[in-house]
Parts: sequence; structure tokens; C-alpha cells
Amino acid sequence: MNITSVIMAGGTGSRLWPMSRALHPKQFLKLTSSYSMLQETVNRTLPFTHSNIVICNEDHRFLAAEQLREIGQLQQIILEPVGRNTAPAIALAAFQLQKQDKDAMMLVLAADHVIKDTAAFEQSVKQATVAAQQGKMVTFGIVPTHAETGYGYIKRGDNSFDGFTVSQFVEKPNLETAQQYLDSGDYYWNSGMFLFKASQYLDELKLFRPDIYQACEAAMADVSADLDFVRINQQQFEQCPSESIDYAVMEKTANAVVIPLDAQWSDVGAWSALWDISNKDQNNNVLQGDVLTHNSTNSYFNAEHKLIAAVGVDNIVVIETKDAVLVAHKDNVQDVKAIVEQLKASNRTEHHLHREVYRPWGKYDSIDFGDRDQVKRITVKPGEKLSIQMHHHRSEHWIVVSGTAKVTNGEQTIIVTEDQSTYIPLGTIHALENPGKIPLEMIEVQTGSYLGEDDIVRFEDRYGRVKG
Repeated sequence: MNITSVIMAGGTGSRLWPMSRALHPKQFLKLTSSYSMLQETVNRTLPFTHSNIVICNEDHRFLAAEQLREIGQLQQIILEPVGRNTAPAIALAAFQLQKQDKDAMMLVLAADHVIKDTAAFEQSVKQATVAAQQGKMVTFGIVPTHAETGYGYIKRGDNSFDGFTVSQFVEKPNLETAQQYLDSGDYYWNSGMFLFKASQYLDELKLFRPDIYQACEAAMADVSADLDFVRINQQQFEQCPSESIDYAVMEKTANAVVIPLDAQWSDVGAWSALWDISNKDQNNNVLQGDVLTHNSTNSYFNAEHKLIAAVGVDNIVVIETKDAVLVAHKDNVQDVKAIVEQLKASNRTEHHLHREVYRPWGKYDSIDFGDRDQVKRITVKPGEKLSIQMHHHRSEHWIVVSGTAKVTNGEQTIIVTEDQSTYIPLGTIHALENPGKIPLEMIEVQTGSYLGEDDIVRFEDRYGRVKG
């Protein structure tokens, strides 16, 4: 099968706060296994796809590249300069595929879904391939297990290609209507997963939404390669209307086919959904990390760094991260996004980034923060280098804990090893590099009148960053 998986890795997953943040959203988290959700999605396609295209935004580009590199599947990453929903995103991938293979088929997947029965998933994809080869626009309909009000539905029509024609796409129903859909046996949950020829998708898009087609065609006519990334023309793409593939194409085409998928699927839209699909102890609790319970039942506990002790509680969610703790009733976890909105309104940072922040060269952890001082633990991967930079408002003191640091400090370049330190005065051009074979671990003490991450003037950066 000549199939390329097209994986959409945008979104912020605010209902899975505090683990999911704007700069480290749920698709990059290890929620169900030792792999991230993005990695799980890519791995699941390997038996029947020959390549992949990942679509993500600028802020997540290095995170996506590193996770794909970890599993040996880094191929093409298309960067969206702005979000324009799924119809344009899929069009970008279709135009990119058309340059390489005119007969290419696209298996379009979200990076943040869980599918436990991979054999059933593979079987549904094989069934869908026959229809897609005949010019059908295939969507996968999840066989519903209960009356769900959080998903859109697909009503099936006549038998077609081991599936059914699409009779109707319907919006999220109320509970009574959802129960009617379930009882009828004619409706599936709308998964947002598709299989079709790239050429077929572009033909249908051009027919029904020529404005989206033209904007994406213009954006892809002017692309540039940047490390592992495909950068499109930002000005052209900004002119593109924002629209979902359902509204733009699938609800209008006469070629829509739905293939049933019964594979223990979940979009993990909230902590309660993660509780549903996770292994539980004898008290029906999910325990992740260092957790002790007594007389507690039906709950989800996730401890990243500290001990969680729960006594006499039922049906709750407790999530502990380095800088935040969430306690919620399991029936109200959809409202976690209201806390995220409060954080945004208060100009706080906990919705945006974790205390531990990943960079293309490694990561840093903000251990302590005062009015005029900040302490960070910095990890630099072997062979990597931070940008040549300077700061207007802070000085820095670096203490090496382990490994070897090659430090540019003004006119000097020195080697700093374990238990040694160096001081970078305010306004001094400097750089940090790990020339060794093991990770460089160091403590950075910043002092000054302003300690924000935007007080960085970059002179040279191997990762193509201007800021951030």
C-alpha cells in the first residue's frame, strides 16, 4: 500500500492541564505508555505506511522533531505559521505529497488519540484502502460504546466498500438524542481520521472551497527547508480561511464513505477519559507515580515529582506537577479549561509552560525565583550549543555539576568542568556548548532587574531561532 501518514500535531489540550501546557501540549506527553501520544500514533502506522508527514506549529517544532528522532521516524515536518483548522492543514500535506508521488494516499490522523486494539485499526485501514483507491473519501466511524454528548456523529447509509455511504454528519447531540443514536445502530462517533488520495482531496477542495485551495497552493508554491522543517509562505497562508475538513469537504462530497472502527479508541479529551482507558487497582483507582491511598476509590492520581497521599476520597482526580496541583471531581473535569482561562486572565505562566522547559539543545528547570534572582538547572545534550547571545538586564553565574562546558565569555573561550564555575557580567556576549559525550548538568544563578526569557539578544543560533 502506497500510504503516507499525515499526522496533525497542533492544539493545546487545555482540559489536561496541568500536565498539558501551551508549549508542551498533550500530544507530546507520555500519558498511556513509555512513548508520547505523537510517538504512539506514528508507531501504529508503521505496518502499512511508507512515510509520514507531521504538521505542527512553530512553537512545537523542536519538540516534535526530537520525539520523531527518538523513534527513528523523523521525515517531514510542515510548520503552520498560523492555525487555520484541519482543511487547510491537510491541503498543505496533500500539495507536498503531490510533488513526490501523484498517486499517493493520505492516512490523516490526530496525534493525540489512543487506539488500544491496533490489529482492529490495521484491519479497518486495509478495508478503507480499497475504497480510497477507487476515489472514495473515507472517514473512520468509531463504533459507539455509550451515549456520548462530546462527539459529533456520522449517520451511515447504504453498504459500500466494506463500509457504508455517509448519509449525514451531525453535530454534538444532547443526551436524549445521543441515546437515540446509540439505540438505532446507524450512527458512529466522528473520529476525525481519514484516508483518501491526495489528488482526490485537492480536487474536492478545489470544487467546494476554491478559496482554501488557492491560498494553500500559493503558500506551498514558496516553501523553504529549515533543518528538519518545511516552512511555507506565511503571508499567503494567513489569507487562508479557517475551516474544518468536515465543513469544507466531507459534508459536501458525494464520495464520502464511512468505515466502522471498533478498536478501543479515545481522544483523551479529559482526565476522566484517561481514567476510563487506564489499568486500575482493586479499588478502581488509577495510580501513576508515587501514590499511597487508604479507603479511596474510583479515582485518578498522577504524581510527577512528589508523593500523593489520598485518604477516604472517591471519584476525584489529583494531578501533581513541579509547579501546580489539580484537584477535581471526576464528573467536572471538563471545566479544567476554566482554570486555564483564569490563569491567562491573570497573566500567569502556568498555562503556557512548565517549570521544566525543553529546548532544541536540552532543557532547563526554574528551581527558584525571587524579585531580582532566579536559579535554573540546565541540561545540555552532548554536542549541542546554545545561541551566542547577551542580556541587557541580568548577569549569570554558571556552576558545572557534571560533564564539561565550553564557555564563550566575552573575548575568552574556556573549558569549565565539574565543581568549577564562571561569571557572565551583564551586557557580555556569551555562549555555552557541551563538547563532551555525556549530558552537561549545570546550575545557573541569574541576578538583575528583569529576568524574563525575552531578554535575549541572539547573534548566532544553529537552530534558526530569533527568540525563544
